[in-house]
Amino acid sequence: MGQLEDMQVFVRVVEAGGIGKAAEQLHLAKSAVSRRLADLESRLSTQLINRTTRQSSLTEAGQLYYQQSLDVLDRVTEMNQSLTNGNNDLTGTLRLAVPLSFGLEHLSPLFDRFAKRHPDLTLQLDFSDREVDMVEEGFDLAFRITELKDSSLQARKIAPIQFVLCASPEYLAQYGAPKSLENLHQHKLLQYGVQGASSWRFISPQGESINWSFSSRLIANNGNFLLKMAISGHGIVLLPTFIAWQALAQGQVKPVLLDYKIPMKYACALYPQNRFLSKKARVLIDFLVEQLKDNAYWDQPFE
Repeated sequence: MGQLEDMQVFVRVVEAGGIGKAAEQLHLAKSAVSRRLADLESRLSTQLINRTTRQSSLTEAGQLYYQQSLDVLDRVTEMNQSLTNGNNDLTGTLRLAVPLSFGLEHLSPLFDRFAKRHPDLTLQLDFSDREVDMVEEGFDLAFRITELKDSSLQARKIAPIQFVLCASPEYLAQYGAPKSLENLHQHKLLQYGVQGASSWRFISPQGESINWSFSSRLIANNGNFLLKMAISGHGIVLLPTFIAWQALAQGQVKPVLLDYKIPMKYACALYPQNRFLSKKARVLIDFLVEQLKDNAYWDQPFE
């Protein structure tokens, strides 16, 4: 293995947080990764990583070598891509972290089309709503519904995400539709999350930003489940329209408090700031943007 490959192994050890996890991501034996790291340090005549039985940390030389290795590897990647820009055949593996509901319902058909266009590319997808550590877990891209607050990541907007407060016609017939946020305290509310208390953000008809706190007796970390419970008459729920759209169109749930606006988020493709975006990742992002621009079909007008 040459020095360029040793750099790649070293970078993966640093970003994975240890030799064991790096070995898993590289599909190598732990002993092989340890040996290559030792060979690199021997070649450089300096220690790059302080290793103990419980943890490891970069030496001062290791920190400098890590940053310079990133620069070198990114330049090599950019050079290779510049020579293959005319070649549409994508190869290798693209590891993606994808939100569960949005990914299964709306991104899966697009991944299907993309995979058919690029049959030599391997897509490895993790469908989950958990907050992944892209660098440590070795993901090329993570798709998230976000307000773009994480400054350690670069983001490309894929599609706008609107929200709606809604309940079933049967529930509204029994308990009445709320006329103001204060009225919501008299209603049964369904909460997305894992904790016993939460808040919803609204913009009042007067333009005031409001964080409205509440507690609920029905809490779940899956929006599709909460939609089913709302359809069954268990209460009022705040959902993204990409989950509620068909139930709204079919009249299974009705929107409430339309005078109050709910801040929009975005479905974004995220990647670490210090990493060069590979051609296969860039082509996938461009494809998704092209497919979804001006075509968020789940955001049709509702009343």
